[in-house]
Amino acid sequence: MQVLQASSIASLHDIHCATHISKPSLLRILNTLEHAGVVSRRLADGHYRLSAFARAARKRDAHERVAEAAAPVLDRLCQKVKWPSDLFVPAGDHMERRETSRALSPFVIHTPFQREIGIKVSWLLTALGRAYLAFCPAGERERILEKLRKSDRPENRLARDPKRLEQIFAETRVRGFGVRDPSFVGGPYSSLPVDDGLAGMAIPLQGGAHVYGSINILWIKTAFTIDEFAARHLADLQAAGGEIVTALKKRP
Repeated sequence: MQVLQASSIASLHDIHCATHISKPSLLRILNTLEHAGVVSRRLADGHYRLSAFARAARKRDAHERVAEAAAPVLDRLCQKVKWPSDLFVPAGDHMERRETSRALSPFVIHTPFQREIGIKVSWLLTALGRAYLAFCPAGERERILEKLRKSDRPENRLARDPKRLEQIFAETRVRGFGVRDPSFVGGPYSSLPVDDGLAGMAIPLQGGAHVYGSINILWIKTAFTIDEFAARHLADLQAAGGEIVTALKKRP
């Protein structure tokens, strides 16, 4: 626990090197701590972290708390719908991935940085960013957009078209979920576009006036239209979002 307190997250090998406890013994210890709610595991890579229950509350842990609450919910969501999901949180001029169930999905989705935590994506072109911005408080949205207006990156150009943006946000609110811009084909923020062949829909994790982040479901775009997929799984995604927000409200 001292090792985990000193670092935000660690692999089994990291803990083994720091403690010199054998890996079989460590697995038994960590399994016990996980069942007791003291330790949790990240879906993306199986790394361990102290739970919010055990870790002293610090500002830099705020998004990690969201990831911890989301992990078991995204696990169950993937088991039910089979397609994978991501959790992204705000990070200045971009959004950042903090959890993903891509490793658990039976569908093979080959994309660069498929399971990597910390991947950055655009606010304005992604379903995740649009879902967050459409439902977050107006003051927060304006602060984000003001930052994007000062950017010379192509993915932020839309920030200088307020009329089009308001139309997008209004459509997102009516629909209840965000979708990708037609020009967005995938790939991390500030990198060359990489056509991942995917479609996605995303909802905000909204607790009252506060939005904690966004979660999505991704699928191969030739398999379903957005309307077809939403008819099948929007309710599942919304239920997962509600479960995450409820868990966050109960946490210290």
